[in-house]
Amino acid sequence: MPNRLQQYCLFSFIILLALGLPLEAFAHGVDENTRAFLQQNTGMQITPFLYIGAKHMITGYDHLLFLVGVLFFLYRSRDVLLYVSMFTLGHSLTLLFGVIGDVQVNAYLIDAIIGLSVVYKGFDNLGGFKSIFGKSPNAKLAVLIFGLFHGFGLATKLQEFQLPEDGLIANLIAFNIGVELGQFTALAFILLMINFWRKHSSFTQFAKATNCLLMSAGFMLMGYQLTGYFIS
Repeated sequence: MPNRLQQYCLFSFIILLALGLPLEAFAHGVDENTRAFLQQNTGMQITPFLYIGAKHMITGYDHLLFLVGVLFFLYRSRDVLLYVSMFTLGHSLTLLFGVIGDVQVNAYLIDAIIGLSVVYKGFDNLGGFKSIFGKSPNAKLAVLIFGLFHGFGLATKLQEFQLPEDGLIANLIAFNIGVELGQFTALAFILLMINFWRKHSSFTQFAKATNCLLMSAGFMLMGYQLTGYFIS
């Protein structure tokens, strides 16, 4: 990367450290009310699981950071729909099959990979892959693959509560629909903000700094989760 770009990224990382970024906010946290409901849940509970799924996506800063990176340089509605669909397909598959199939994956490692997905997207937006390797990875395939890991991140949290078999599939489908509703709501705000910003000259001026911030947040999330993995 050029020296100026390195300076941007180092400065972004220092800013996040100085602000005392609450790293735990980037994880798939579950508040106490939701935790209590999931632990006591019995039978089919469509509406609560819809709500929990939507809330989890809207407050899931790791998901939102990745989506900001994905959408940052997409200008056509067709491209936005395609990339979002690839991400949705990926996380829906692993969310449903991860819980139903009881696929056990370490939550810290999954969340570290989700942090890596944020680093990847910021680095790709900065042209890092083209600068070092001469070409970028297949963006659509990368979004699908990271979508699979994001889905596993959701699944690992649900598996912690050992949901009862009674009504499980219906509840999972409701949760997944809620996730998509939350994602749609978040995407609407993200796109409005990005499209508004694109009309101003500062978008080009601060595009590099913004993607450096994305990378820095991703690295910090990775560090937090890997630390949790090694000390747990």
